[in-house]
Amino acid sequence: MKKIRYFIEGSLLWLLFHFFRVLPPETASNIGGWIGRSIGPRLAVSRKARRHISYAMPEKTDEQQDIIIRGMWDNLGRVIAEYPHLEIIGRDYTEIVNIDRAKANFTPDHPAVFFGAHIANWEVNGIATLLQLNQPITLTYRAPNNPWSAKMLDKARTLDGRLTAYPKERKSARLILNAMKENKKIGVLIDQKFNEGIAVDFFGHPAMTNPVFVHFCQKYKCPLIPIRIQRVKGCKFRIIPHPPMKLFDAKGEPRPVEDVLKEIHILIEAWIRDNPEQWIWLHRRWRDI
Repeated sequence: MKKIRYFIEGSLLWLLFHFFRVLPPETASNIGGWIGRSIGPRLAVSRKARRHISYAMPEKTDEQQDIIIRGMWDNLGRVIAEYPHLEIIGRDYTEIVNIDRAKANFTPDHPAVFFGAHIANWEVNGIATLLQLNQPITLTYRAPNNPWSAKMLDKARTLDGRLTAYPKERKSARLILNAMKENKKIGVLIDQKFNEGIAVDFFGHPAMTNPVFVHFCQKYKCPLIPIRIQRVKGCKFRIIPHPPMKLFDAKGEPRPVEDVLKEIHILIEAWIRDNPEQWIWLHRRWRDI
């Protein structure tokens, strides 16, 4: 039964990919957004999004929650429609703010870790960096359970293999560690629940978070750099590199990982509050809900 469901889901995604591929990027994104905001709010899973919004931002009224949920589905619909156009979007529709700072993050003599969240179209970051700065980033991602869907999405996010991407699995930790030893740059998304992690407040509630990337950066004394992405309009994006996080104290000793993660959460929370409709409220981020 599961194989049949995976086949149907994969076939539907294949049809959507080919439908959106023949359209201009703006048109594909607009149609994807229309489909998302027309269907998504009616789905039962939207009740989960509403619970999470109420939990994280209890000050939001029902009407404000409706707007966020509708915008979230609009954004998700656009993300799906934009997969076949990621190369064009990353090259021609994305502005990298303070490009000199962005270039300075790529030095050949040490690794670096860039982190972001599932905001706007998170797949654009690595592709824009490759195409505009000629700098490859080794990506990490959580693969969907459906193997057919996973293969299509992986082909799109890596530009058919021009970028390296590792799924978030136990065996991938060794591959990422080896990449850092080779002074490569790593991209991670840190806003999903990690049961084996540590509890750090996010929107005022404990959220299990993976501390490994902080440990890696402290071990190799390499920068941990926040990268914000914003959907400006349609399929146009803005990438904003931030200064590296503070990983060591005044004496040069590693800061407590919990403190670093707390500051990271404060930063990502601010990004989400600025554009709450561009974050995925469907993830089970907190263990209490």
